[in-house]
Amino acid sequence: MGRAFEYRKARKMKRWGNMARVFTKLGKEISIAVKAGGPDPNNNPRLRALIQNAKAENMPKENVERAIKKAISKDEADYKEMVYEGYAPHGIAIVVETATDNATRTVANVRSHFNKLGGSLGTTGSLAFLFERKSVFRVAAKTDINLENIELELIDYGVDEVFEEDDNLVLYGEFESFNKIQKWLEENQFEIINAEFERIPNETKELTEEEQAQVMKLIERLEEDEDVQNVYHNMKES
Repeated sequence: MGRAFEYRKARKMKRWGNMARVFTKLGKEISIAVKAGGPDPNNNPRLRALIQNAKAENMPKENVERAIKKAISKDEADYKEMVYEGYAPHGIAIVVETATDNATRTVANVRSHFNKLGGSLGTTGSLAFLFERKSVFRVAAKTDINLENIELELIDYGVDEVFEEDDNLVLYGEFESFNKIQKWLEENQFEIINAEFERIPNETKELTEEEQAQVMKLIERLEEDEDVQNVYHNMKES
């Protein structure tokens, strides 16, 4: 097993507080995908993947359709994906992914969260080298599947790790290879349960329980912000 597996195994996959937050997050991602690639999922791989994600989160079909219709409306606000980087207490690196219709508001809020909880917001790109961005697919496992054979076959498509998790297969691949991996899975009739991007820390930093609690206060405050989509860090979690 490689680094991606160990990261996923250790990481506490904190869920959004309730369904409304999950649906809001997905709605923004759908809006961005529609504006970038059009409203037809047959011609928009990213939108197709997000519809699968919404299904996995039990988001009602009408909510998905409404999000697509809103995205093509002239009255719908344009969401921009903005990434902020900074340090939490004890030197823990934090990367914050946001989707916002008001970047001035968002950066002010993110900076405030860092300042109030002992951190500091840095300049864009200053911490990018500490994380590796990956495409991640979770698919339903098939019977009589040989993981080594699949991994070998998918190397040419940008996949560098495949492992089993909860009766599913998880594939980690290059960020730029998302569409190629998705196409291969669909052509080989794998059921894609979830497809997303993750930032995996190249190295993690170990803290005491008390220090971890201080860092988690900042992470939780950031995750509660309505403009924040994802928060990544390099703190080692037990």
